[in-house]
Amino acid sequence: MEFSHKPVLLNESIQALRIRPDGVYVDGTAGGAGHSLEIAKRLGSGRLIALDQDPDAVEAASQRLAAYPQAQVVKANFAEFTAVLARLGIPGVDGVLLDLGVSSHQLDTAQRGFSYHADAPLDMRMSQQGESARELVNTLPAQELARILREYGEEKFAWPIAKAIEAQRKAAPIETTGQLAELVKNAVPAAVRRDGHPARRTFQAIRIAVNRELESLTSFLDAAPGAMNPGGVVAIITFHSLEDRLVKQRFKAWCTGCTCPPDFPVCVCGKKPLAQPVLRGAVTPDGAQTEENYRARSAKLRAVRFY
Repeated sequence: MEFSHKPVLLNESIQALRIRPDGVYVDGTAGGAGHSLEIAKRLGSGRLIALDQDPDAVEAASQRLAAYPQAQVVKANFAEFTAVLARLGIPGVDGVLLDLGVSSHQLDTAQRGFSYHADAPLDMRMSQQGESARELVNTLPAQELARILREYGEEKFAWPIAKAIEAQRKAAPIETTGQLAELVKNAVPAAVRRDGHPARRTFQAIRIAVNRELESLTSFLDAAPGAMNPGGVVAIITFHSLEDRLVKQRFKAWCTGCTCPPDFPVCVCGKKPLAQPVLRGAVTPDGAQTEENYRARSAKLRAVRFY
């Protein structure tokens, strides 16, 4: 099986992790093992735990990391990383990397149902288990569909699209990506159709809902501080504003100490920062990277190091 995925911000994320040969690292989104491979190459007595919930990715990463005994591939969502560490007897780690979003393999494999560019069964499940996009689209009330499109896709025409979905499924279930994409196109004003594919935001929103992506990220951020060794780095690559906002806000909270009003002469809250920034704000791909991989254009890397 060929699992094609070009790692985004590869050099920048590896530099941010500040890998030690004897350190313990987690790649929470192994994918095609692009980032994992570069981490493994830098380890001596250290250890890499590469996680992914997609069985295709697990198979591909296992093959590509087979030459590195320091690396272990585990089928799991990154939100479960502390449970995986506990099961493996690892008390703490020196770095965690997340490369969020959809892999090129998932987008380019039509039958996975992630893309509106090809007509395929409406699926979108990264784990290939649980509720699919077809079930969500055909069963949720119009109000809930509109909320998902509005909140997860930042879709201005969420309600017309949701009503169009509701009307269509009364006649027959929506079965394929092509059907859904055409339905969205017909539900929005003509001017919107001329500004890129009108189904992009809808597909993003439904994918996020199917895979509970924001819930998984929140769970990870809740658990991360308790899993980091002193000096450990958390580096996260995001691809849309919802993810980036969550990461930016949580990183800021980790790096903020005293929260007393500025007119207090001395600190009484006793709060101390948990971490400090590794990078100045977010790092984005340069022109060469986006030219090589247009899907990298919206990527942002943020990283913090724990005390």
